[in-house]
Amino acid sequence: MKIKNLLKSTCLSVVFVLGACSSDDDSTSPIDQVVAPEKYTFERKGESSVSFSGQTTRIAMAEEIVSELKDRTNTEVVLNAMFSHVEGANDFSDTDLNASNKSVRSKVAASKDYFSANTTDAIAIRNQFDGWIKNQVDEVFPNWEITAKAGVAGVIQEAGGGSKRYVDAKGLELNQAFAKSLIGALMTDQALNNYLSTAVLDEADNVVNNDKDVVEEGKNYTTMEHKWDEAYGYLYGTSADKTNPNATIGADDNFLNKYIGRVEADSDFKGIAKDIFDAFKLGRAAIVAKQYDVRDKQAAIIKEKISQVIAIRAVYYLQQGKKALEAPVVDYASAFHDLSEGFGFVYSLQFTRKSDSNTPYFTKSEVQTYIDQLMEGANGFWDLSPNTLQSISEKIAEKFSFSVAQAGS
Repeated sequence: MKIKNLLKSTCLSVVFVLGACSSDDDSTSPIDQVVAPEKYTFERKGESSVSFSGQTTRIAMAEEIVSELKDRTNTEVVLNAMFSHVEGANDFSDTDLNASNKSVRSKVAASKDYFSANTTDAIAIRNQFDGWIKNQVDEVFPNWEITAKAGVAGVIQEAGGGSKRYVDAKGLELNQAFAKSLIGALMTDQALNNYLSTAVLDEADNVVNNDKDVVEEGKNYTTMEHKWDEAYGYLYGTSADKTNPNATIGADDNFLNKYIGRVEADSDFKGIAKDIFDAFKLGRAAIVAKQYDVRDKQAAIIKEKISQVIAIRAVYYLQQGKKALEAPVVDYASAFHDLSEGFGFVYSLQFTRKSDSNTPYFTKSEVQTYIDQLMEGANGFWDLSPNTLQSISEKIAEKFSFSVAQAGS
């Protein structure tokens, strides 16, 4: 916690937050008055004030659901139960997950800024995820050993004895569509459009209570601190070292964390992982210091950078699919795998967030147009033109500060 300066001539510093000495003519900007810790470590009365266990739980649930989408012995009832988990139900292999009152489906398309007044779209999006589960069970599982072709679900194997890919009649890997779309509809939407929203951070008495260091009952954090931490948890909730997650960024889950790591590994975008982590640390320190303008500037950075990660990976996979389709001998399994991942990242674009407004970079309608182009006709990917992939890639890149060539390499 920050100890307020009671004497103009005295400046007291505390762990993590350094308050600048103030005077009547002090011109130091608020951002210079807040110093982020080296790691994401914050304490009150000698104990950690950081908590995001709910996010860790939902990421673990999502991991198992996606894994079970490739077990053809599962029924729609079983998979739906995992997705809409009820406390105490024996849905997961982990007893702690079964005991949890959390679920994945309840937080899909559930942010305050985007969906509290837009239940129609929220329901439609959740139903889309339900539909992917249903189609996997009804269409793909029965054809598990049938060779896929245009208009027929089944299996196709990558060249040289590579991985087998199980696709629907349009060539879409439904498990990949589900997983990559979840990055937008759950992790990104909750982090950017819910927990980093001023409507959530400053809700009710949050500012007054944070100013007075009033903690939640039985907890060691203020509500505002906790909301910020929950956003952090959707990126780093399963990190090996949750206080220093960039040490293993990209290796800790198969969702947002993984693809921050993938973008960081691209020389064109080197440093993005540090930018995101540093903004989280400084924003949290600003909350402790009661410097809310600084907090909001860091939230804006996070929104911009995470949105960029989604867009970069969308273009990357569309371009990889394009290259595969243009090859002299087309490896459809590899092409469709990349395109299925691209499909999910394109779907996730509707959950991105402009740093200076309450709107996404792409509306649900715009995203649906791209999805319709990818899935056009009876055969979808089987008849997909490389020109279509190039056109969509260019439209995505136009809204961000990168080129198709940078993201697609």
